[in-house]
Order: sequence, then C-alpha cells, then structure tokens
Amino acid sequence: MVGFDLDMTLIDTVPGFAATLEVLGSELGVDLPVAELTGNLGPPLDLLLGPHLPADEVPAAIARFREIYPGTAVVPTPATAGAAEALAAVRRHGGRTLLVTGKFTPNARLHVEHLGLDVDVVEGEVWGGAKGEVLRRHGAHLYVGDHVHDVEGAQAAGVPSVSVLTGGCTAEQLRSAGTDVVLDDLSGFPAWLDDFVLQARLERLAASLRAHERVLVAFSGGADSAFLLAAAVRALGPDRVGAATAYSSSLPLSERDPARTFAESLGVRVLTPQTHEMDREGYRANAGDRCAFCKSELLEVLGPLAAAEGYAVVATGTNADDARAGFRPGIAAAADRGAVTPLLDAGITKEQVRSASRAWGLPTWDKPAAACLSSRVAYGIEITPSRLARVERAEADLRASLETAGHAVRDVRVRDLGETARVEVDRDLVDEAAHHLDVVRAAGFDAVEVDPLGFRSGSMNALLPDPERWR
Repeated sequence: MVGFDLDMTLIDTVPGFAATLEVLGSELGVDLPVAELTGNLGPPLDLLLGPHLPADEVPAAIARFREIYPGTAVVPTPATAGAAEALAAVRRHGGRTLLVTGKFTPNARLHVEHLGLDVDVVEGEVWGGAKGEVLRRHGAHLYVGDHVHDVEGAQAAGVPSVSVLTGGCTAEQLRSAGTDVVLDDLSGFPAWLDDFVLQARLERLAASLRAHERVLVAFSGGADSAFLLAAAVRALGPDRVGAATAYSSSLPLSERDPARTFAESLGVRVLTPQTHEMDREGYRANAGDRCAFCKSELLEVLGPLAAAEGYAVVATGTNADDARAGFRPGIAAAADRGAVTPLLDAGITKEQVRSASRAWGLPTWDKPAAACLSSRVAYGIEITPSRLARVERAEADLRASLETAGHAVRDVRVRDLGETARVEVDRDLVDEAAHHLDVVRAAGFDAVEVDPLGFRSGSMNALLPDPERWR
C-alpha cells in the first residue's frame, strides 16, 4: 500500500484553486491574495483563509468555497507530470494506492474521477501528523507528498517519506523536515519504487535464507537458481551453501560445465547426483503432469542427500512469476516433498532476478530461459533418451548454423511433435531460420516447420487439452 498526497503531488491545483478563490473573494467583497495563497497549497482552508477574514466568518467561507469548488476547480486542474505512471508503478508491483489529503473528501473524489486516477482509497480532511494515523490504519508502506507536513505525516506513521518538488517547498526545507527521498516530480517515482521494492524483497530473501542456516540449492544453471545460489552465499557464506545439479537425460550436456563453473566461482560445494525421472512411468508418458514426476524424482534424490550432507533444506529457484503463470504442476510436487522457495516467498519476480543479478555482476543476469529438454516434446508423445538427444542435437546445430551465418541468436527451441519438428527462434530470425532447416532434418526429423510467432516460453502448454485437470 502506497499513500499519496493530492494537491501539488498528484494534481496541479493552482489554476482551479485560484479560480475558486477569485469567485469567493468577489462574493465576500474581500481582496484575497490569490497568488500568495496558491503558492502554499496543502494546508487546510482554515489556515489559509484565517489570516484574511474575521474568525467568525471563516467557517461559512470554507463551506462556500467547497460549494463553489466543483464548478470552478475540477475541470481546469491537470494531473502533475508522471502522476499516472507513478500510480501504475504501484499497481505493477501488485500494490494498492491510498490518497490521504487535506482536501474536502467529496472534492478530492471529483478530481480522482475526472482525471481517472487509479486510486483505491480516498481519505480527505486530514493534515500533518494526523495523516500518520490514516496511513497506519491502512497499512501503508510509504507516503508520497510535496509539503513538509506530508513528511510529518509519514514520520508519524513510521514509514519512509518520498517528497516531490512540485509544490511550494524546497528540497532544503523537505530534507530539513526529515524526508527520506526528494524527486523533482513523480516522473522519477517508478524507477525509485522499482529499487525500493527490490531492496525490500532482497532483505526478506536474505532473512529467510539465514533462518535455514544451511541450504542446498537445486541448481540447474539457469538465471533463477544461479541468483538464488548467489543470494544464499551472501546471506550464509559459501561454507553453509551447497549447489546440487542433477544429471540426467533431460539436462542438456551444454549446461553442465557452465553450471559447475558458476557454482565453483562462488566457493560452494558442488554435488552432481544422478536422477532417474525416465524410470517413472508417469514421466515417460508425458501427460500434463509430467513436471510433477520430474520434481518428485528430483526432491526424492536431493532431500536425503541434503540430510546426509548436513543441509537443513533444499531450495528451488521458483520465482513469484512462476506461481502466477497458471500451469506449473511441478511446484506443488516439490512443495509436498519439503522444498522451500525463497524467491517466491520473498515476492521476487523474474525481472527482479535479472535486475539484481546484473547489479551483483552475475554472468547469468541475461541468460535465456533454458527449460529441460522434455519440455520440447509434445504432450502425449513418450519421453525417451534418444528423443531428448535428438532435440538437443537439433537445437545445437540450428544455433550454430545461424551464428555461422552471422546472426546473433538468443532463443532457439526445436519442438518435437512426433516425426515433425517445429522450430521457434527469436522473432527477427523467423524468416532466416527457414534457410537453415536442413540441420534439423539431419538430426533425425522427417519434416520441419518454422513457427511464425517465434519463440514463446511454455508454448507447448497451448497444445494441452484441459490444462486445469493437471493443476
């Protein structure tokens, strides 16, 4: 939950506020200093109007101001630069938005509705430190405003204060008041929030890893498990972390040496047990629950190994996006066998894995997705070692052929549809791939076709009837 102030934070209130003051002053026969009053927007109306009217006339003036306001202030008031993007950034992280403002609540809602601001809750007529109680009640994690009194509200709630310079306060005033961050305007907020959320999740990840004391990481060599392994080393030290890379027909041979080299560069012990998922009838049958049999085999091998070697848990590289992907039958199977998912538990997404990996200097930060070889075989076609070897050979030869022709290649998949191969490559190489299909045929396929949509992770799931059955 992220709290935002309204006036001069999400909206530029000056034009509409000034127009309303002009009408009010004319009705009251008072020459209100409009420029002065609009230069300090944020405080409640009684504080703004009090110095310019007899005390007994202020309540009526406030009531009249609020009556005039909808017709004079709502339409001419624009959103500030970056306001929509700032709210969208909160939503992108799965968050909610709370508007806490000194403005009369009905008028605040009019601005939200007129501008289409993506706000979940509106709380008006709250000022200064009193905003802290509202922020606490709604569980806000930070508060964004433009005034020193917004800083006061964040401090009262015990949450970080983010200040923008779109109001009347200077950076020096805001910093003196104790704000944590100063931005020119809300345009800089999405990038700041990305880093703020990532750092919070990394701290949560480190704490969960430290709680386990000794961790064996199920390490495939991919970006997720590589990042988890590095995070575990940072949290626990290399002596209390192990990397277990399961060797079997489903792991491409090309992945083995790079995985070992990476793990050894971190100073951890590397274990390479054999797994025998091919011995499981359900795995070979290759129905929608194939991954459940694979993960069952993996954890039934790694669980006892971890116990024998003194590791408290086996941790997998499942991230937060994996859990939202909708079709991951292996996740439940691993959880049923005691595996922990630190990245998922910390809320870390694939994008955040790559961002943090890059910041840490990990060579895997931009490594393409590398699912197991069995994921290339259409559901219902039996998984065999020779079939997987054919797929691996075809992918390696196609990649080499494209690179020899001078093309930079990121993703290549050869989908085994039986005796036909469907080739998926980077979108910009779809046309070029059609000139390199002989190498795929030479690997053992009778016919080859190129998918015009290019590479898509998990595309084989689209061919599975009734995927809900396998969840």
